[in-house]
Amino acid sequence: MNFTADRLLLFGATGDLAQRMLLPSLCALEADGLLNPDLKIIGTARSDLDDAGFRNFAREALEKFMPDDRRGSVAQFLNRLSYQPLDATTLDGFNDLAEKVGEPKDGLAIFLSTAPSLFKPTIEGLQHSGLAGENVRIGLEKPLGTDLETSCEINDAVAAAFPEDRTFRIDHYLGKETVQNLLALRFANIMFEPLWNAAHIDHVQITVAETVGLEGRVAFYDDAGAIRDMVQNHMLQLLALVAMEPPSNFDATAIRDEKVKVLRALRHVEDSETVTGQYRSGAINGDAVPGYDDELGKDSDTETFVAIKAHVDNWRWKGVPFYLRTGKRLPRRVTEIVVQFRCVPHSIFADKGAKMTPNRLVIGIQPEENVSFTLMAKQPGLDREGIRLREVPLDIAMPDAFIGQHRRIAYERLLLDLIEGDQTLFVRRDEVEAQWEWVDAIRATWSAQGMEPKTYTAGSWGPSAAIALAERDGVTWNE
Repeated sequence: MNFTADRLLLFGATGDLAQRMLLPSLCALEADGLLNPDLKIIGTARSDLDDAGFRNFAREALEKFMPDDRRGSVAQFLNRLSYQPLDATTLDGFNDLAEKVGEPKDGLAIFLSTAPSLFKPTIEGLQHSGLAGENVRIGLEKPLGTDLETSCEINDAVAAAFPEDRTFRIDHYLGKETVQNLLALRFANIMFEPLWNAAHIDHVQITVAETVGLEGRVAFYDDAGAIRDMVQNHMLQLLALVAMEPPSNFDATAIRDEKVKVLRALRHVEDSETVTGQYRSGAINGDAVPGYDDELGKDSDTETFVAIKAHVDNWRWKGVPFYLRTGKRLPRRVTEIVVQFRCVPHSIFADKGAKMTPNRLVIGIQPEENVSFTLMAKQPGLDREGIRLREVPLDIAMPDAFIGQHRRIAYERLLLDLIEGDQTLFVRRDEVEAQWEWVDAIRATWSAQGMEPKTYTAGSWGPSAAIALAERDGVTWNE
């Protein structure tokens, strides 16, 4: 059902995500006049607050996490807020919550930012209180399970109350401008798509590097590890967007149909095609940091780094490796996609002493949003000792290219799309399950082979085996 909600119900409204992302994003939408004038926002969590207490909580969060230049509508935004305490593990409080929400004129959008263990009782409570009707849609924050089996259990619980067209699974990377620009780069420019295949591309690298360690996520991260925290969702979504066939049009069904084809075409990864690591004490930006086991307070075999050589077995990508790399306590924070093109088939400059370097496209996602394409150009000179060629970058810094445009938080777009009912940037159930199926097979291989994480020093680019994973194919990681 297509409707713009006039009620937004936020579960986990006093949590870290709400403070850092959700409330600032909604307030920014308010400042730009993008929220339905009738929209009311109801927060709920275990915290014992009333409406005034929640507004004070939200004000403090906005003062701390929202840019100064976007706070012009804080008072107006706070007037939209109300609050109802709730223990989601019991049905007792859901009727009071339904009374607080009231009767939407157009529809209700719900955002679950809670532990996955609370998804099922929350859905049952929503059904019990009449908050799961046909004019209600639901957004789910990851993680959606710890493997395929638990993911199916969560999705089954959600599907009991919300059909697929009213279920919005969030991967916040899909809300980032540069990720969306990847589609524009591929499908709005004639120069790229004819070359976007195995005949012209040598390999693709996808890196998600973090400088931080556990940062208060001790229990979650030690259970998840790098492959479930990053690869299963963010990195596989980036891979799918790079590798997908052109959709027939820009709508949710067409785009997600093409993404799931890629995910289903992923080849089973051999044990020689993966490397895992765990950081030890070292230095980040000159500051000493402890090792993972020191931060955790115990020994653990959880991986904080993983590198994978993946293949998409279809006509477009046959023989093209996709190198995935993610880890904590790496030298710098960066998320980027590198598309390495093949060499020209014949160099007319070879007899003149010129050396050729293949073209390379680098798409920076964070912390800087930019696109860089390297071309070969002739160095100035009279060439009496031969022709000299060198790489020349063509750089597009997105903030500079669009002066006057706010740099938006990814959740601004995703929350607005949830309110308005656009599923294009949300993940469908078959995508999630294809991702889990691939990741579960890798983890099963690790278990069968008795693979344990190799140690690496904090501040390095991971275990030396990860460098060798690429270099034995003649590939160097982009650093």
